[in-house]
Amino acid sequence: MIDFTPPRETLALAAKVRRFVAEEIVPYERDPRLTQHGPTDDLRREMVARARAAGLLTLQAPARFGGMEFSHLDQAVIFEAAGWSTLGPVAMNCAAPDEGNMFILGKIASEEQQERWLRPVIEGRERSVFAMTEPDGAGSDPAQLKTEAVFDGTHYTINGLKWLITGVNGAKTWIIMAKLLPHDFGNDGPTLFLCDGDTPGIEIERVMNSMDRNYVEGHGVVRFRDLKLPASALVGEAGAAFRYAQMRLAPARMTHCMRWLGAATRAHVIALDHARRRTAFGKPLIEHQGVSFMLADNEMALQAARLAIWHTCWLMDRGVKGRHESSMAKASVSEALFAVADRCVQILGGIGVTDETVVEMIWRDMRPFRLYDGPTEVHKYAIGRTLNHKGTGMTALFEDAA
Repeated sequence: MIDFTPPRETLALAAKVRRFVAEEIVPYERDPRLTQHGPTDDLRREMVARARAAGLLTLQAPARFGGMEFSHLDQAVIFEAAGWSTLGPVAMNCAAPDEGNMFILGKIASEEQQERWLRPVIEGRERSVFAMTEPDGAGSDPAQLKTEAVFDGTHYTINGLKWLITGVNGAKTWIIMAKLLPHDFGNDGPTLFLCDGDTPGIEIERVMNSMDRNYVEGHGVVRFRDLKLPASALVGEAGAAFRYAQMRLAPARMTHCMRWLGAATRAHVIALDHARRRTAFGKPLIEHQGVSFMLADNEMALQAARLAIWHTCWLMDRGVKGRHESSMAKASVSEALFAVADRCVQILGGIGVTDETVVEMIWRDMRPFRLYDGPTEVHKYAIGRTLNHKGTGMTALFEDAA
């Protein structure tokens, strides 16, 4: 049976989250600590304290760490509510990259590693980074990984250059992906390592200027220069980084979609209110066909995006890996929600390109969503490959039923 009604307790919690974000976090959108490079860590800590006091901090965490350990579908409803402000997920500690890093460390890190590196992030006391992307190497094609690790049987030595690494300034928990070179002590290949952000050998060269400013401390360029780590820094198995990244990808794609759905919905509400109040040529804007059509397109896009997210989450809750479905959802939702934000700017007219409303900030922050966790074109390529080998999902569904 297909039932699109979320549990009553989930809806009640989502309403509480929405009120909290609207009343306590939205005012921070005018805070000078929301800089070109995103919220400062000081601003993050202040907002986290508010979420902690409201009982809304890191709700998605595993139960053993005091969280509610949501199903994917429950998470979709709650994260959409948190996304009403682009600062909402930061306050509630469910923003990227921390949310995805918490997920993967909860799956593959040892108990000792989880206590040292994961618990402080879950509790909102520290931040984390995932250092994979490189200027001339790993990106949408992680197989081009160039950062190298050498193992001498006791220590790993890592050298390489990374960029677009979110939140590097002040982050404590670092997950580093490097290509472990062949050695005499075990497996080699792409591998994940854990270390502290102030470990000698980590050089933060600069913070990049980018069009979005919703990620804490922005995106950095980092050089690893003879970074020396003990054998205990290995996370999971050597050579298994791509497999672990795949484990993280589908859920992370969906949480991006959930949060941005909330932001796009807010932009739509602002544009709708403006269209009802603003007049032109003798009547409200919403009574002009051109504007009403844009609002109708928004409403349809938001509904379709929500259903794509919920369907993929429903599958993952039933044990399906959801790579194909999450690729379809990420590609379609990111394109649709950016179009929603763009139409909202158009409906608002002159004020739409100013900071008189939050729509301009949502538009800028949302544009990179079409790139993060895989650009649309990479997802379409993956979808096409699946079609070539397996056919469409609905075809397989009917064949299974037959």
